[in-house]
Amino acid sequence: MDMVHLRSEWAPNVTRELLAGTVVALALIPEAIAFSIIAGVDPKLGLYASFCIAVVTAFAGGRPAMISAATGATALLMVGLVKEHGINYLFAATILTGVIQIIASLMRLGTLMRFVSRSVVTGFVNALAILIFMAQMPELLGRGPTVYAMTAIGLVIIYGLPTITKAVPSPLVTIVLLTAASMYFGFDVRTVGDMGALPSELPFFAIPQVPFTLETLRIIFPTSFAIAMVGLLESLMTAAIIDEMTDTTSDKNRECAGQGAANITSGFLGGMAGCAMIGQSVINVSSGGRGRLSTLWAGAFLLFLIVVLGPYVAQIPMAALVAVMIMVSINTFQWRSVRTLLTHPKSSSVVMLGTVVVVVATHDLAKGVLFGVILSGLFFAHKVTKLFGVASAREGAVRTYRVTGQIFFATAEAFHTAFDFREEDLKGVVIDLSTAHFWDLTSVNALDRVVLKFRHHGIPVELIGMNEATRTLVEKLGTHDKAGAALGASGH
Repeated sequence: MDMVHLRSEWAPNVTRELLAGTVVALALIPEAIAFSIIAGVDPKLGLYASFCIAVVTAFAGGRPAMISAATGATALLMVGLVKEHGINYLFAATILTGVIQIIASLMRLGTLMRFVSRSVVTGFVNALAILIFMAQMPELLGRGPTVYAMTAIGLVIIYGLPTITKAVPSPLVTIVLLTAASMYFGFDVRTVGDMGALPSELPFFAIPQVPFTLETLRIIFPTSFAIAMVGLLESLMTAAIIDEMTDTTSDKNRECAGQGAANITSGFLGGMAGCAMIGQSVINVSSGGRGRLSTLWAGAFLLFLIVVLGPYVAQIPMAALVAVMIMVSINTFQWRSVRTLLTHPKSSSVVMLGTVVVVVATHDLAKGVLFGVILSGLFFAHKVTKLFGVASAREGAVRTYRVTGQIFFATAEAFHTAFDFREEDLKGVVIDLSTAHFWDLTSVNALDRVVLKFRHHGIPVELIGMNEATRTLVEKLGTHDKAGAALGASGH
Protein backbone atom coordinates (compact mmCIF):
# COMPACT_ATOMS: atom_id res chain seq x y z
CA MET A 1 0.00 0.00 0.00
CA ASP A 2 1.60 3.30 -1.09
CA MET A 3 1.77 6.33 1.18
CA VAL A 4 -0.68 8.35 -0.92
CA HIS A 5 -3.40 5.71 -0.52
CA LEU A 6 -2.53 5.24 3.16
CA ARG A 7 -2.88 8.96 3.82
CA SER A 8 -6.17 9.23 1.92
CA GLU A 9 -7.61 6.32 3.91
CA TRP A 10 -6.32 7.37 7.31
CA ALA A 11 -5.93 11.14 7.41
CA PRO A 12 -6.69 13.30 4.36
CA ASN A 13 -6.48 16.27 6.74
CA VAL A 14 -4.95 15.49 10.14
CA THR A 15 -6.29 18.60 11.89
CA ARG A 16 -9.85 18.06 10.69
CA GLU A 17 -9.67 14.37 11.62
CA LEU A 18 -8.57 15.13 15.19
CA LEU A 19 -11.11 17.90 15.69
CA ALA A 20 -13.95 15.77 14.31
CA GLY A 21 -12.93 12.85 16.52
CA THR A 22 -12.89 15.17 19.54
CA VAL A 23 -16.50 16.22 18.92
CA VAL A 24 -17.54 12.60 18.53
CA ALA A 25 -15.79 11.55 21.75
CA LEU A 26 -17.64 14.22 23.73
CA ALA A 27 -20.98 13.24 22.17
CA LEU A 28 -20.35 9.53 22.85
CA ILE A 29 -20.14 9.88 26.63
CA PRO A 30 -23.79 10.59 27.54
CA GLU A 31 -25.07 8.11 24.95
CA ALA A 32 -22.79 5.33 26.20
CA ILE A 33 -23.96 5.98 29.75
CA ALA A 34 -27.61 6.03 28.66
CA PHE A 35 -27.27 2.75 26.76
CA SER A 36 -25.61 1.14 29.78
CA ILE A 37 -28.60 2.17 31.89
CA ILE A 38 -30.95 0.67 29.26
CA ALA A 39 -29.06 -2.63 29.44
CA GLY A 40 -29.13 -2.55 33.24
CA VAL A 41 -25.35 -2.43 33.73
CA ASP A 42 -22.74 -0.08 35.20
CA PRO A 43 -22.08 2.98 32.98
CA LYS A 44 -18.42 2.01 32.63
CA LEU A 45 -19.44 -0.99 30.48
CA GLY A 46 -20.87 1.26 27.80
CA LEU A 47 -17.92 3.65 28.00
CA TYR A 48 -15.32 0.87 27.81
CA ALA A 49 -17.25 -0.71 24.93
CA SER A 50 -17.35 2.57 23.00
CA PHE A 51 -13.58 2.98 23.43
CA CYS A 52 -12.81 -0.62 22.36
CA ILE A 53 -15.20 -0.77 19.43
CA ALA A 54 -14.19 2.61 17.99
CA VAL A 55 -10.46 1.84 18.19
CA VAL A 56 -10.71 -1.68 16.73
CA THR A 57 -13.04 -0.71 13.87
CA ALA A 58 -10.68 2.14 12.99
CA PHE A 59 -8.18 -0.54 11.97
CA ALA A 60 -10.37 -3.50 11.06
CA GLY A 61 -13.58 -1.92 9.76
CA GLY A 62 -14.48 -1.56 6.12
CA ARG A 63 -15.69 2.07 6.22
CA PRO A 64 -13.30 4.94 7.06
CA ALA A 65 -14.81 7.78 9.15
CA MET A 66 -17.68 5.63 10.42
CA ILE A 67 -18.15 5.58 14.19
CA SER A 68 -19.03 2.36 16.00
CA ALA A 69 -19.67 2.11 19.75
CA ALA A 70 -22.24 0.93 22.28
CA THR A 71 -25.74 1.51 20.86
CA GLY A 72 -29.32 1.53 22.04
CA ALA A 73 -30.42 -1.10 19.51
CA THR A 74 -27.97 -3.67 20.89
CA ALA A 75 -28.45 -2.60 24.53
CA LEU A 76 -32.17 -3.40 24.36
CA LEU A 77 -31.36 -7.00 23.43
CA MET A 78 -29.19 -7.51 26.51
CA VAL A 79 -31.72 -6.62 29.20
CA GLY A 80 -33.14 -10.12 29.75
CA LEU A 81 -29.75 -11.84 29.79
CA VAL A 82 -28.28 -9.40 32.33
CA LYS A 83 -31.34 -9.60 34.58
CA GLU A 84 -31.52 -13.39 34.60
CA HIS A 85 -27.85 -14.46 34.49
CA GLY A 86 -25.63 -11.51 35.40
CA ILE A 87 -22.82 -9.48 33.94
CA ASN A 88 -20.35 -12.28 33.17
CA TYR A 89 -22.84 -13.93 30.86
CA LEU A 90 -23.13 -10.58 29.05
CA PHE A 91 -19.36 -10.53 28.51
CA ALA A 92 -19.51 -14.09 27.14
CA ALA A 93 -22.45 -13.17 24.89
CA THR A 94 -20.52 -10.14 23.61
CA ILE A 95 -17.57 -12.35 22.62
CA LEU A 96 -19.88 -14.86 20.92
CA THR A 97 -21.56 -11.98 19.09
CA GLY A 98 -18.19 -11.08 17.58
CA VAL A 99 -17.52 -14.69 16.56
CA ILE A 100 -20.90 -14.88 14.79
CA GLN A 101 -20.18 -11.62 12.95
CA ILE A 102 -16.80 -12.90 11.75
CA ILE A 103 -18.52 -16.06 10.49
CA ALA A 104 -21.01 -13.79 8.69
CA SER A 105 -18.07 -12.04 7.06
CA LEU A 106 -16.60 -15.35 5.89
CA MET A 107 -20.03 -16.18 4.42
CA ARG A 108 -19.89 -12.79 2.67
CA LEU A 109 -23.23 -11.67 4.09
CA GLY A 110 -22.17 -8.07 3.56
CA THR A 111 -23.08 -8.43 -0.11
CA LEU A 112 -26.74 -8.80 0.92
CA MET A 113 -26.91 -5.00 1.15
CA ARG A 114 -27.53 -4.92 -2.60
CA PHE A 115 -31.00 -6.35 -1.92
CA VAL A 116 -31.94 -3.35 0.21
CA SER A 117 -33.69 -0.84 -2.03
CA ARG A 118 -33.05 2.88 -2.07
CA SER A 119 -36.54 3.48 -0.62
CA VAL A 120 -35.74 1.28 2.41
CA VAL A 121 -32.45 3.12 3.03
CA THR A 122 -34.23 6.49 2.83
CA GLY A 123 -36.91 5.28 5.22
CA PHE A 124 -34.26 3.93 7.60
CA VAL A 125 -32.43 7.28 7.60
CA ASN A 126 -35.58 9.34 8.11
CA ALA A 127 -36.81 7.08 10.92
CA LEU A 128 -33.46 7.25 12.64
CA ALA A 129 -33.47 11.06 12.40
CA ILE A 130 -36.90 11.11 14.04
CA LEU A 131 -35.76 8.72 16.81
CA ILE A 132 -32.63 10.82 17.46
CA PHE A 133 -34.80 13.95 17.78
CA MET A 134 -37.34 12.18 20.05
CA ALA A 135 -34.51 10.90 22.26
CA GLN A 136 -33.51 14.51 23.06
CA MET A 137 -36.93 15.53 24.33
CA PRO A 138 -36.55 14.13 27.88
CA GLU A 139 -33.42 16.29 28.27
CA LEU A 140 -35.23 19.36 26.88
CA LEU A 141 -38.93 19.44 27.72
CA GLY A 142 -39.77 20.63 31.22
CA ARG A 143 -36.15 21.45 32.06
CA GLY A 144 -36.73 25.17 32.38
CA PRO A 145 -35.92 28.37 30.45
CA THR A 146 -32.16 28.11 31.03
CA VAL A 147 -31.97 24.79 29.21
CA TYR A 148 -34.16 26.12 26.39
CA ALA A 149 -31.95 29.19 26.03
CA MET A 150 -28.71 27.18 26.08
CA THR A 151 -30.02 24.75 23.47
CA ALA A 152 -31.15 27.62 21.25
CA ILE A 153 -27.80 29.41 21.59
CA GLY A 154 -26.06 26.12 20.83
CA LEU A 155 -28.02 25.71 17.59
CA VAL A 156 -27.22 29.31 16.61
CA ILE A 157 -23.50 28.62 17.10
CA ILE A 158 -23.67 25.29 15.26
CA TYR A 159 -25.33 26.77 12.18
CA GLY A 160 -23.94 30.30 12.40
CA LEU A 161 -20.22 29.70 12.99
CA PRO A 162 -19.60 27.93 9.63
CA THR A 163 -20.72 31.11 7.82
CA ILE A 164 -17.79 32.90 9.51
CA THR A 165 -15.15 30.17 9.65
CA LYS A 166 -14.89 26.42 9.16
CA ALA A 167 -11.48 26.09 10.75
CA VAL A 168 -12.98 24.47 13.86
CA PRO A 169 -16.08 22.25 13.92
CA SER A 170 -19.00 24.30 15.21
CA PRO A 171 -20.35 21.47 17.44
CA LEU A 172 -17.02 21.44 19.32
CA VAL A 173 -17.16 25.21 19.82
CA THR A 174 -20.74 24.86 21.06
CA ILE A 175 -19.81 22.25 23.68
CA VAL A 176 -16.78 24.22 24.92
CA LEU A 177 -18.54 27.60 25.12
CA LEU A 178 -21.72 26.33 26.77
CA THR A 179 -19.70 24.28 29.27
CA ALA A 180 -17.56 27.30 30.12
CA ALA A 181 -20.65 29.51 30.50
CA SER A 182 -22.41 26.94 32.68
CA MET A 183 -19.38 26.58 34.98
CA TYR A 184 -18.71 30.35 35.15
CA PHE A 185 -22.30 31.41 35.90
CA GLY A 186 -23.14 28.32 37.93
CA PHE A 187 -26.26 27.41 35.96
CA ASP A 188 -28.46 24.85 37.67
CA VAL A 189 -28.80 22.51 34.68
CA ARG A 190 -28.45 18.78 34.15
CA THR A 191 -24.90 17.73 33.26
CA VAL A 192 -23.12 14.62 31.96
CA GLY A 193 -22.08 13.80 35.53
CA ASP A 194 -25.76 13.57 36.54
CA MET A 195 -26.25 10.63 34.18
CA GLY A 196 -23.83 8.31 35.98
CA ALA A 197 -20.38 8.05 37.53
CA LEU A 198 -17.45 8.07 35.10
CA PRO A 199 -14.80 5.34 35.62
CA SER A 200 -11.40 6.41 36.89
CA GLU A 201 -9.40 3.33 35.88
CA LEU A 202 -8.36 1.76 32.58
CA PRO A 203 -10.15 -1.34 31.31
CA PHE A 204 -8.24 -4.60 31.78
CA PHE A 205 -8.25 -8.01 30.08
CA ALA A 206 -10.36 -10.68 31.78
CA ILE A 207 -11.94 -13.96 30.72
CA PRO A 208 -15.68 -14.06 31.53
CA GLN A 209 -16.30 -16.08 34.69
CA VAL A 210 -18.85 -18.51 33.27
CA PRO A 211 -18.88 -22.31 32.94
CA PHE A 212 -17.55 -23.38 29.55
CA THR A 213 -20.41 -25.78 28.88
CA LEU A 214 -23.15 -26.39 26.31
CA GLU A 215 -25.63 -25.04 28.84
CA THR A 216 -23.82 -21.69 28.85
CA LEU A 217 -23.89 -21.71 25.04
CA ARG A 218 -27.62 -22.44 25.13
CA ILE A 219 -28.15 -19.46 27.42
CA ILE A 220 -26.10 -16.87 25.52
CA PHE A 221 -26.54 -17.97 21.89
CA PRO A 222 -30.05 -16.50 21.28
CA THR A 223 -28.97 -13.12 22.66
CA SER A 224 -25.64 -13.19 20.80
CA PHE A 225 -27.26 -14.12 17.50
CA ALA A 226 -29.88 -11.37 17.81
CA ILE A 227 -27.24 -8.75 18.71
CA ALA A 228 -24.97 -9.93 15.88
CA MET A 229 -27.71 -9.65 13.24
CA VAL A 230 -29.07 -6.31 14.46
CA GLY A 231 -25.53 -4.95 14.80
CA LEU A 232 -24.57 -5.99 11.29
CA LEU A 233 -27.77 -4.59 9.83
CA GLU A 234 -27.26 -1.20 11.48
CA SER A 235 -23.57 -1.15 10.58
CA LEU A 236 -24.12 -2.01 6.93
CA MET A 237 -26.97 0.48 6.60
CA THR A 238 -24.86 3.18 8.23
CA ALA A 239 -21.93 2.35 5.95
CA ALA A 240 -24.20 2.75 2.92
CA ILE A 241 -25.35 6.15 4.20
CA ILE A 242 -21.80 7.38 4.86
CA ASP A 243 -20.80 6.06 1.42
CA GLU A 244 -23.37 8.39 -0.09
CA MET A 245 -22.53 11.35 2.14
CA THR A 246 -18.83 11.15 1.25
CA ASP A 247 -19.26 9.89 -2.34
CA THR A 248 -16.94 6.95 -1.61
CA THR A 249 -17.26 3.17 -1.34
CA SER A 250 -16.66 0.72 1.49
CA ASP A 251 -15.98 -2.97 1.95
CA LYS A 252 -19.15 -4.39 3.53
CA ASN A 253 -17.72 -7.85 4.22
CA ARG A 254 -14.65 -6.35 5.88
CA GLU A 255 -17.02 -4.24 7.98
CA CYS A 256 -18.74 -7.43 9.20
CA ALA A 257 -15.36 -8.83 10.26
CA GLY A 258 -14.33 -5.52 11.85
CA GLN A 259 -17.51 -5.38 13.92
CA GLY A 260 -16.84 -8.96 15.04
CA ALA A 261 -13.26 -8.25 16.07
CA ALA A 262 -14.39 -5.13 17.95
CA ASN A 263 -17.07 -6.98 19.92
CA ILE A 264 -14.69 -9.80 20.83
CA THR A 265 -12.22 -7.20 22.15
CA SER A 266 -14.98 -5.39 24.04
CA GLY A 267 -16.10 -8.61 25.73
CA PHE A 268 -12.60 -9.41 26.96
CA LEU A 269 -12.05 -5.82 28.21
CA GLY A 270 -15.24 -5.58 30.25
CA GLY A 271 -17.49 -3.91 27.68
CA MET A 272 -20.85 -4.62 26.10
CA ALA A 273 -21.57 -5.33 22.42
CA GLY A 274 -22.14 -2.50 19.98
CA CYS A 275 -22.26 -1.54 16.33
CA ALA A 276 -22.12 1.47 14.01
CA MET A 277 -23.87 4.66 15.14
CA ILE A 278 -25.40 6.78 12.43
CA GLY A 279 -25.75 9.83 14.70
CA GLN A 280 -22.09 9.92 15.70
CA SER A 281 -21.03 8.99 12.17
CA VAL A 282 -22.96 11.98 10.81
CA ILE A 283 -21.35 14.21 13.47
CA ASN A 284 -17.94 12.95 12.39
CA VAL A 285 -18.51 13.49 8.67
CA SER A 286 -20.24 16.85 9.23
CA SER A 287 -17.26 17.97 11.32
CA GLY A 288 -14.80 17.09 8.55
CA GLY A 289 -13.86 13.50 9.39
CA ARG A 290 -13.09 11.45 6.28
CA GLY A 291 -10.44 8.93 7.36
CA ARG A 292 -9.80 6.22 9.91
CA LEU A 293 -7.86 8.61 12.15
CA SER A 294 -11.04 10.39 13.23
CA THR A 295 -12.54 7.06 14.37
CA LEU A 296 -9.33 6.03 16.15
CA TRP A 297 -9.00 9.40 17.86
CA ALA A 298 -12.67 9.38 18.91
CA GLY A 299 -12.13 6.09 20.77
CA ALA A 300 -8.73 6.96 22.23
CA PHE A 301 -9.73 10.47 23.28
CA LEU A 302 -12.93 9.11 24.82
CA LEU A 303 -10.85 6.96 27.17
CA PHE A 304 -8.61 9.93 27.99
CA LEU A 305 -11.64 12.09 28.71
CA ILE A 306 -13.32 9.69 31.12
CA VAL A 307 -10.19 8.50 32.96
CA VAL A 308 -8.07 11.68 33.09
CA LEU A 309 -10.48 14.58 32.52
CA GLY A 310 -13.53 12.98 34.14
CA PRO A 311 -14.25 15.84 36.60
CA TYR A 312 -14.30 18.37 33.75
CA VAL A 313 -16.29 16.18 31.37
CA ALA A 314 -18.89 15.67 34.08
CA GLN A 315 -19.56 19.45 33.95
CA ILE A 316 -20.68 19.43 30.30
CA PRO A 317 -24.32 20.57 30.26
CA MET A 318 -26.69 18.15 28.55
CA ALA A 319 -28.22 21.15 26.77
CA ALA A 320 -25.02 21.50 24.71
CA LEU A 321 -25.16 17.87 23.62
CA VAL A 322 -28.90 18.14 22.93
CA ALA A 323 -28.15 20.99 20.52
CA VAL A 324 -25.54 18.84 18.76
CA MET A 325 -27.91 15.88 18.47
CA ILE A 326 -30.74 18.07 17.16
CA MET A 327 -28.29 19.22 14.48
CA VAL A 328 -27.56 15.56 13.72
CA SER A 329 -31.30 14.85 13.44
CA ILE A 330 -31.86 17.77 11.06
CA ASN A 331 -28.83 16.90 8.93
CA THR A 332 -29.67 13.19 8.84
CA PHE A 333 -33.27 13.55 7.68
CA GLN A 334 -33.62 13.31 3.90
CA TRP A 335 -35.77 16.41 3.39
CA ARG A 336 -35.84 15.92 -0.37
CA SER A 337 -37.72 12.65 0.15
CA VAL A 338 -40.73 14.64 1.42
CA ARG A 339 -40.83 16.73 -1.76
CA THR A 340 -40.56 13.67 -3.99
CA LEU A 341 -43.34 11.68 -2.30
CA LEU A 342 -45.79 12.63 -5.04
CA THR A 343 -43.37 12.46 -7.97
CA HIS A 344 -41.72 9.11 -7.19
CA PRO A 345 -43.56 5.84 -7.99
CA LYS A 346 -46.28 5.12 -5.41
CA SER A 347 -44.68 1.80 -4.50
CA SER A 348 -41.36 3.51 -3.62
CA SER A 349 -43.13 6.10 -1.47
CA VAL A 350 -45.16 3.41 0.33
CA VAL A 351 -41.97 1.43 1.08
CA MET A 352 -40.22 4.51 2.43
CA LEU A 353 -43.15 5.61 4.59
CA GLY A 354 -43.79 2.03 5.77
CA THR A 355 -40.17 1.67 6.90
CA VAL A 356 -40.40 4.97 8.81
CA VAL A 357 -43.68 4.06 10.52
CA VAL A 358 -42.50 0.60 11.64
CA VAL A 359 -39.16 1.87 12.97
CA VAL A 360 -40.69 4.81 14.84
CA ALA A 361 -43.56 2.68 16.22
CA THR A 362 -41.36 -0.18 17.41
CA HIS A 363 -38.09 1.71 18.03
CA ASP A 364 -36.55 -1.32 16.30
CA LEU A 365 -34.48 -0.51 13.22
CA ALA A 366 -34.19 -4.18 12.24
CA LYS A 367 -37.96 -4.68 12.12
CA GLY A 368 -38.39 -1.56 10.01
CA VAL A 369 -35.74 -2.57 7.50
CA LEU A 370 -37.08 -6.13 7.31
CA PHE A 371 -40.58 -4.77 6.70
CA GLY A 372 -39.28 -2.46 3.97
CA VAL A 373 -37.29 -5.22 2.25
CA ILE A 374 -40.29 -7.57 2.24
CA LEU A 375 -42.57 -4.81 0.94
CA SER A 376 -40.04 -3.93 -1.78
CA GLY A 377 -39.89 -7.59 -2.79
CA LEU A 378 -43.68 -7.84 -3.02
CA PHE A 379 -43.92 -4.70 -5.14
CA PHE A 380 -41.11 -5.94 -7.38
CA ALA A 381 -42.77 -9.33 -7.84
CA HIS A 382 -46.06 -7.61 -8.71
CA LYS A 383 -44.28 -5.38 -11.22
CA VAL A 384 -42.57 -8.35 -12.88
CA THR A 385 -45.86 -10.23 -13.24
CA LYS A 386 -47.17 -7.39 -15.39
CA LEU A 387 -44.33 -7.94 -17.87
CA PHE A 388 -45.32 -11.59 -18.39
CA GLY A 389 -47.42 -12.68 -21.34
CA VAL A 390 -48.30 -15.56 -23.65
CA ALA A 391 -49.33 -15.01 -27.29
CA SER A 392 -50.31 -17.72 -29.74
CA ALA A 393 -50.91 -18.28 -33.47
CA ARG A 394 -52.14 -21.36 -35.35
CA GLU A 395 -50.84 -22.58 -38.69
CA GLY A 396 -52.77 -25.54 -39.93
CA ALA A 397 -53.00 -28.14 -37.18
CA VAL A 398 -50.08 -26.73 -35.17
CA ARG A 399 -50.38 -23.92 -32.62
CA THR A 400 -47.33 -21.93 -31.54
CA TYR A 401 -47.29 -20.27 -28.13
CA ARG A 402 -44.76 -17.45 -27.62
CA VAL A 403 -43.96 -16.85 -23.95
CA THR A 404 -42.55 -13.48 -22.85
CA GLY A 405 -41.17 -12.43 -19.46
CA GLN A 406 -40.10 -14.01 -16.20
CA ILE A 407 -41.65 -17.29 -15.04
CA PHE A 408 -41.40 -17.79 -11.27
CA PHE A 409 -43.70 -18.52 -8.34
CA ALA A 410 -45.79 -15.37 -8.91
CA THR A 411 -46.41 -16.00 -12.65
CA ALA A 412 -46.36 -19.82 -12.78
CA GLU A 413 -50.14 -20.24 -12.47
CA ALA A 414 -50.82 -17.58 -15.10
CA PHE A 415 -48.37 -19.40 -17.39
CA HIS A 416 -50.27 -22.68 -16.93
CA THR A 417 -53.73 -21.19 -17.53
CA ALA A 418 -52.60 -19.44 -20.75
CA PHE A 419 -52.75 -22.74 -22.69
CA ASP A 420 -55.83 -24.33 -24.27
CA PHE A 421 -55.52 -28.07 -23.74
CA ARG A 422 -58.82 -29.03 -25.41
CA GLU A 423 -58.51 -27.23 -28.73
CA GLU A 424 -60.11 -29.36 -31.49
CA ASP A 425 -58.18 -30.88 -34.44
CA LEU A 426 -54.82 -29.89 -32.95
CA LYS A 427 -51.96 -32.12 -34.08
CA GLY A 428 -49.06 -30.40 -32.38
CA VAL A 429 -47.95 -27.57 -30.08
CA VAL A 430 -44.77 -25.50 -30.22
CA ILE A 431 -43.85 -23.47 -27.11
CA ASP A 432 -41.36 -20.72 -27.97
CA LEU A 433 -39.36 -19.73 -24.87
CA SER A 434 -36.76 -17.55 -26.58
CA THR A 435 -38.00 -14.40 -24.77
CA ALA A 436 -38.79 -16.09 -21.44
CA HIS A 437 -36.75 -17.11 -18.41
CA PHE A 438 -37.57 -19.76 -15.79
CA TRP A 439 -36.33 -19.05 -12.28
CA ASP A 440 -37.46 -21.63 -9.74
CA LEU A 441 -38.98 -25.03 -9.00
CA THR A 442 -42.54 -23.66 -9.17
CA SER A 443 -42.02 -22.38 -12.72
CA VAL A 444 -40.47 -25.69 -13.87
CA ASN A 445 -43.38 -27.57 -12.30
CA ALA A 446 -45.78 -25.37 -14.26
CA LEU A 447 -43.92 -26.22 -17.49
CA ASP A 448 -44.10 -29.94 -16.64
CA ARG A 449 -47.85 -29.69 -16.11
CA VAL A 450 -48.36 -27.94 -19.45
CA VAL A 451 -46.31 -30.45 -21.45
CA LEU A 452 -47.73 -33.51 -19.71
CA LYS A 453 -51.31 -32.26 -19.99
CA PHE A 454 -50.96 -31.76 -23.76
CA ARG A 455 -49.49 -35.25 -24.03
CA HIS A 456 -52.37 -36.59 -21.92
CA HIS A 457 -54.71 -35.31 -24.64
CA GLY A 458 -52.57 -36.90 -27.34
CA ILE A 459 -50.94 -33.69 -28.55
CA PRO A 460 -47.13 -33.72 -28.99
CA VAL A 461 -45.23 -30.70 -27.63
CA GLU A 462 -41.97 -29.15 -28.84
CA LEU A 463 -40.04 -26.68 -26.66
CA ILE A 464 -37.82 -24.24 -28.54
CA GLY A 465 -35.63 -21.22 -27.74
CA MET A 466 -34.69 -22.02 -24.14
CA ASN A 467 -31.70 -20.02 -22.96
CA GLU A 468 -28.84 -21.89 -21.31
CA ALA A 469 -29.79 -21.04 -17.73
CA THR A 470 -33.40 -22.08 -18.24
CA ARG A 471 -32.36 -25.30 -20.00
CA THR A 472 -30.03 -26.21 -17.13
CA LEU A 473 -32.78 -25.61 -14.56
CA VAL A 474 -35.37 -27.59 -16.55
CA GLU A 475 -32.99 -30.52 -17.09
CA LYS A 476 -32.21 -30.59 -13.35
CA LEU A 477 -35.71 -30.13 -11.92
CA GLY A 478 -38.12 -31.01 -14.74
CA THR A 479 -39.89 -34.37 -15.15
CA HIS A 480 -41.63 -34.09 -18.53
CA ASP A 481 -38.51 -35.23 -20.40
CA LYS A 482 -37.76 -38.11 -18.04
CA ALA A 483 -38.61 -41.75 -18.87
CA GLY A 484 -42.07 -42.79 -17.80
CA ALA A 485 -43.24 -39.21 -17.15
CA ALA A 486 -47.02 -38.91 -17.13
CA LEU A 487 -49.56 -36.44 -15.77
CA GLY A 488 -50.75 -38.70 -12.97
CA ALA A 489 -47.31 -40.09 -12.10
CA SER A 490 -45.70 -36.67 -11.90
CA GLY A 491 -47.89 -35.56 -9.07
CA HIS A 492 -48.77 -32.27 -10.82
